[in-house]
Amino acid sequence: MPTIKRILVTGGAGFLGSHLCERLVAEGHDVICLDNFFTSQKANVAHLLGEPNFELIRHDITQPIYLEVDEIYNLACPAAPGHYQYNPIKTLKTSVLGAIHVLGMARRCRAKVLQASTSEVYGDPEVHPQPETYRGSVNPIGRRACYDEGKRAAETLFFDYHRMNNINIRVVRIFNTYGPRMHPYDGRVVSNFIRQALEGSDITIFGDGSQTRSFCYRDDLIEGMVRMMNGPDDFPGPVNLGNPHEFTIKELAELVLELTGSKSKIVYEELPQDDPTRRRPDITLAKRKLGWEPKVPLREGLIKTIEWFRSVDLRHFRPPTPNY
Repeated sequence: MPTIKRILVTGGAGFLGSHLCERLVAEGHDVICLDNFFTSQKANVAHLLGEPNFELIRHDITQPIYLEVDEIYNLACPAAPGHYQYNPIKTLKTSVLGAIHVLGMARRCRAKVLQASTSEVYGDPEVHPQPETYRGSVNPIGRRACYDEGKRAAETLFFDYHRMNNINIRVVRIFNTYGPRMHPYDGRVVSNFIRQALEGSDITIFGDGSQTRSFCYRDDLIEGMVRMMNGPDDFPGPVNLGNPHEFTIKELAELVLELTGSKSKIVYEELPQDDPTRRRPDITLAKRKLGWEPKVPLREGLIKTIEWFRSVDLRHFRPPTPNY
């Protein structure tokens, strides 16, 4: 019989966390979902509340908590510019204090702990595509720094706890990810474009649309995270998880218009400060160490995401930040 593990997922009611909880519950593990519901929705995990191996705790990871667990996935942190810039000091505290608290728990319980880091540690990259060896180009005093530098500091803490206390850590750097349960008002490019197209509003492109992103569907990303957690103990990472197929923002906008059948027009506005001009992961390491690469092409993933956006009532989602 497979081993049943006690698994904590911080940020477990969020976009990615809720899908991770679903998978771990289906595998039979005892899953604790911890979330403060700042940017997430209880509806994302409501269908799991009746499962005997799932429990939900409303808690802010910037405050200590004591639980008995075997594994920890640390996903708690606002991850979209519209969310993390709402309270930048709290965003930085979430990354740093959150890391300290889950690492302390891992030390006490001798648990494995995985940090959901980000491609934003590379900043506006001067190396393309970005390998894990690239140290990044981040503005430490810009509006994005609360997130970028917070995640960099969290990685520092993970590796220092690993070196000093022999904590069993895993660090994944997540590139742009999309799919059902994205917050419609999070300000991310995929959710913005789909919501605007379905509403018949203008599609807003910041800059001239030539900047690039690489979009990974949520199922592929969750598979990579689970493989990393279950991978060899001598491979703490960091490892890039993302889709290496690169698209311009304008190409994405045109594809969303095609798939939605929307008559919306594309309009252009000024590019925000420090917005990366290009983003594409080098996933050589993930292929070699984890046997992982994404499977879902952008068109297929967008169709599923658009179907979900059509199925929900946007009035049930509160914009927690000033809208873009």
